[in-house]
Amino acid sequence: MISLREELSGNSYPGRGIVVGKSADGTKAVTAYFIMGRSVNSRNRVFVTEGEGIRTEAFDPALLSDPSLIIYAPVRVLGNRTIVTNGDQTDTVFEGMKAGQTFEESLRVREFEPDAPNYTPRISAVLNVGNGNYDFEMSILKSDDGDPDACNRFTYSYSNPKAGVGRFIHTYMEDGNPLPSYKGEPTVVEIAGNIDEFTDLVWNSLDEDNKVSLFVRFIDIATGETETRIVNKNQ
Repeated sequence: MISLREELSGNSYPGRGIVVGKSADGTKAVTAYFIMGRSVNSRNRVFVTEGEGIRTEAFDPALLSDPSLIIYAPVRVLGNRTIVTNGDQTDTVFEGMKAGQTFEESLRVREFEPDAPNYTPRISAVLNVGNGNYDFEMSILKSDDGDPDACNRFTYSYSNPKAGVGRFIHTYMEDGNPLPSYKGEPTVVEIAGNIDEFTDLVWNSLDEDNKVSLFVRFIDIATGETETRIVNKNQ
């Protein structure tokens, strides 16, 4: 287990990232999702609340040049399941699970983003919280070492997560051209503090020039009650 602060502050461009785990006191399911950007189009975004989830929105509509990969609902809720992704596959997972598919099955119809030469991975997670129980799954769909004709699919399942421990997966290993896709299993990171302390830790650890927005949610495992924080660089 490593420090999330050190992992983020040591990487100027992890891209988009998802953290899922359990609070240090063992009572809350925890998730965080952040977006970063290098272009004007990518940086021109904010998170806004939509139902029980959130949606990305152009901060200045006049600067929006291509909405195809940047405007989507990163978070949706289906019963006791909270879906978090870095693209419009949130809707794919939502509809698939609503129809009785598993998390993994619902993502079989999707692959990495069509943004050559980066072929940005699609990263996704689902938190299952109900009747005092909690487990979660994470997924990454990525090109086979930059080959657009081959998609590698990985799904990770975590039952009875440990208190104070999270898993972190993001789109890029580091800045570059093309951007190198994330490699390996989700990174084991520490989750510490209450929701405000955790939100501050993540936001303040992201690169000041490239960070755009952050969503954090704590879900009470016993009651299902939620607390949410949204931070937008554009105000």
